Amino acid sequence: MATPIISADNLDLFYDDFQALYGIHLDFLPNQISALIGPSGCGKSTFLRCLNRMNDMIDGVTITGAVQFHGENIYSPQTNLVELRKSIGMVFQQPNPFPFSVYDNITYGLRIAGLRDKQKLDEIVEKSLKQAAVWDEVKDNLYDNALSFSGGQQQRICIARVLATSPSVILMDEPTSALDPISSAKIENTLLELKKDYTIIIVTHNLQQASRISDKTAFFMEGRVVEYDDTTKMFVNPEEKQTEDYVSGRFG
Repeated sequence: MATPIISADNLDLFYDDFQALYGIHLDFLPNQISALIGPSGCGKSTFLRCLNRMNDMIDGVTITGAVQFHGENIYSPQTNLVELRKSIGMVFQQPNPFPFSVYDNITYGLRIAGLRDKQKLDEIVEKSLKQAAVWDEVKDNLYDNALSFSGGQQQRICIARVLATSPSVILMDEPTSALDPISSAKIENTLLELKKDYTIIIVTHNLQQASRISDKTAFFMEGRVVEYDDTTKMFVNPEEKQTEDYVSGRFG
């Protein structure tokens, strides 16, 4: 059995007095895609943001329990948040490239980290855009504003921006929900290639997408994990009645 790269251990989250997550235990293995599914408001995106401490930015949030990354609790006071978010990158629901060139988008985090070597930056830009399957579409326009590209291209540019900092884990919060089916399919194919080198955790409302691309699926309801198992088993022969009702479309 492989050692989990990232694990939630008895994780609770409160927004002031409201409890949004209850005792979450989940292990994520290297080089797998794990899908988080469940109805709106069930806690899956809230949980995803716990994995690189994005919820720290929200007033009134209290988190108890632990998230272990390579065996270290990321909620330790010693955690360097800049380094953590380089190692556990995030792609959001709406494509959100910075309003400058494709090249400057990809190199942004690297320059902040002090990398100035033009040849090295060029190499990382090309490699990241190729990994995100968008190089051929933007290579002749690297100095055009990233916002001038289509939504699907912008989202792949955002994936490349995350890849440029050499993360171990990529978090994705409904990365294709704002895109057309063709763009969504390109991103799904990209993710299947990327899992050879990365661990991917994706929130999706699209059950067909979860069944197509994920190795594991966690089903959330009302802030709790109802079931977590191999995706094929979850969709074909789930243990829990609630899971069966959800994946068969009887509620949600």
